[in-house]
Amino acid sequence: MSREDAPHRKVEIVEVGPRDGLQNETVTLSPEDRAELCDLLVDAGLRRIEAASFVNPKRVPQMAGAEKVLSGVSRKPGVSFAGLVLNERGYERAVAAGVDEVRYAYPLTDEFARRNQNSTVEAGTELAGRLAELAARDGVGYSVTFAVTFGCPFEGEVKPERVLQVAREVAASEPDEIILADTIGVAVPTQVRELVGGLRSIVNNNTDKSTKVGCHFHDTRHTGIANAIAAAESGATVLDASIGGTGGCPFAPRATGNIATEDLVYALHGMGYTTGADLDKLIECAGWMSGKLGKELAGRVYKAGTFTPVAG
Repeated sequence: MSREDAPHRKVEIVEVGPRDGLQNETVTLSPEDRAELCDLLVDAGLRRIEAASFVNPKRVPQMAGAEKVLSGVSRKPGVSFAGLVLNERGYERAVAAGVDEVRYAYPLTDEFARRNQNSTVEAGTELAGRLAELAARDGVGYSVTFAVTFGCPFEGEVKPERVLQVAREVAASEPDEIILADTIGVAVPTQVRELVGGLRSIVNNNTDKSTKVGCHFHDTRHTGIANAIAAAESGATVLDASIGGTGGCPFAPRATGNIATEDLVYALHGMGYTTGADLDKLIECAGWMSGKLGKELAGRVYKAGTFTPVAG
């Protein structure tokens, strides 16, 4: 696809920095700092922010005070604040805290599900259907993220047929979107194209509701941006990213950060996609995050700067 073909294509970026970006950091930011980060990201043009994780703070202390984060953000028209949940109790907390959307995540291998959520793939799929019903009742947005879609640190390769089999079951409950997550950063673009194409075929055959297809990439093996571009070119319309490339999973050995939001925006804008994001302000956000965490971050564009042909 040429740059001239892309301007009518829009990619929706979901900023996961306040949640996934911070959950594995040695420095724990206060709920007030995390709410401020959400506001800075909104000011940079992002309209979907994964603001908090409604999980047990004893297991993930960096995510303590989720309710305080949601109460501290500045609400603006057209901005959606999301909460990650792993179970029904997390869903109840998220809705009570006033999230605009719930993002439910569960792994596609039993061993990772056992270690991460004390559950199974079958139980996770059943819960996905129950939460879809609750979200419809409560009038909140609802998405399902499949963790370790491309590979598991404990069970190894995850077959595409297995992913698509589960996707068919979940798509029947009509979530707003299904996200394919490369939790440990092992995917390559050919795999991404295959799974995005297969998932699009499944949701397009669901005539009752249009379920979006999205992806969530970690840059562990430095293939994250290439995978994100492959996903966009294959028809994914939602991409997760984390400011500065922060992130990682506490329960996945050697899992490093997400793709950097500013790096992704630079690439997409250069290819003619629209995102609604202000790249200069994203670079400022990454600098803010670097200062709060007291270290240089993995993202490249916030250090190198933008370049005039793709600044808009």
